[in-house]
Amino acid sequence: MASGDLMNPKTEHEIYVRRRSRNLWVLLGLVTFIVLVFGITIVKFQDGHLLEGFDHTYRNSLIESTE
Repeated sequence: MASGDLMNPKTEHEIYVRRRSRNLWVLLGLVTFIVLVFGITIVKFQDGHLLEGFDHTYRNSLIESTE
């Protein structure tokens, strides 16, 4: 092994290549999860009258109208 091989910034050890590959898969999983949660949230908000929270008050949609 020549001393020039140690100073070459182009060569990478195998562990760094595997680590980068593993990190990219983790990144892909996180992005997929975030997009999925965002998509579900948008779909639920499109029909907003069904999103009434439970806050110990009367819900207008459950009260029968007398008219």
